[in-house]
Amino acid sequence: MKITTDIFGELGNQPIHAYTIENDQGMSFRCINYGCIITDMITPDKNGNLENVVLGFDKIEDYLKYSPYFGAIVGPISGRIKAGQFELDGTVYNLEKNENNNHLHGGAKGFSNLVWDATVIEQPEEVGVEFSYVRQDGEGGYPGTVTTKVRYLLNNKNEFKITMSAVSDKNTILNLTNHTYFNLSGNIKDDILQHELTLKSDRFLELNDELLPTGVMLDVTGTAFDFQNGRKIVDGTIADNPQNILAGNGYDHPLLLTSNQNQEIQLSDETSGRTLIVETNQPAVVVYTSNQLEGDFEIRGIKARPYLGICLETQGLPDAINHPNFPSVVVKKDEEYLWETKYTFLTK
Repeated sequence: MKITTDIFGELGNQPIHAYTIENDQGMSFRCINYGCIITDMITPDKNGNLENVVLGFDKIEDYLKYSPYFGAIVGPISGRIKAGQFELDGTVYNLEKNENNNHLHGGAKGFSNLVWDATVIEQPEEVGVEFSYVRQDGEGGYPGTVTTKVRYLLNNKNEFKITMSAVSDKNTILNLTNHTYFNLSGNIKDDILQHELTLKSDRFLELNDELLPTGVMLDVTGTAFDFQNGRKIVDGTIADNPQNILAGNGYDHPLLLTSNQNQEIQLSDETSGRTLIVETNQPAVVVYTSNQLEGDFEIRGIKARPYLGICLETQGLPDAINHPNFPSVVVKKDEEYLWETKYTFLTK
């Protein structure tokens, strides 16, 4: 296994570093210290061809101008917070309203828009990078000085692991995720509509027209949200379910997981023969099928359009701080927050 470092670009007068980690099987990933963004993930198809299976850019300027959180770490809170406001320990906190009247993905000062410190990790069984950032009390409107670490590690089993940990000096809220867009066809040869997704999930969150949770958990039975026996992504784009329609004809929904760290999420592409298995310690996964991916830009030569990628955002439930019936995202003073997700790439 090996790791190489180079300069990806500059932000102001500050260099943005890129780290390329490759295992002995030829699988590799590249990441940068801006937003902890995963720019590339190279894996073999059923014929051994090595191709990129994530959406990204080759220039920092494109991430700044166009990127819909491609490959980034999102936080301190992923998803939306209603009206950009929450109450904690009797204090009301007001956050930036960066999507209509709501707060989205940590706002302009969110983790995806920061330059992180980075340290190379070289261990006998795995190689990678650790990113770290200390968010000061009040930064972005959030309480607490929070020390956050993000680890990306690759081993020779084609397992890519992300671990995120954080500690705050006062009670705060945290709900991190990674926002990588996967496309198993390889080098964006096709969209993801014929990808098949299997989930160990029997409920999903109902959303309103602002894509905020209503607080209601719906049964997946008889809907295009039932992935328990596998379902192609295209089903959600043609479904007449109001929830699919309001998301832009597809998915942008949290699904509650009934099992953890037990092959609970599987994504497959029959043509390439690639399968991705995702295992996590988080209670839910937000499935986003890039329904809103539009704009006057290209993704490595391919014009931006819906359904070019699928995000599998393992996390707590969005807007949980405003829903007492959701699992809590409150992190107590000096208590460790720990997020773990493993991505295993296979071929059939």
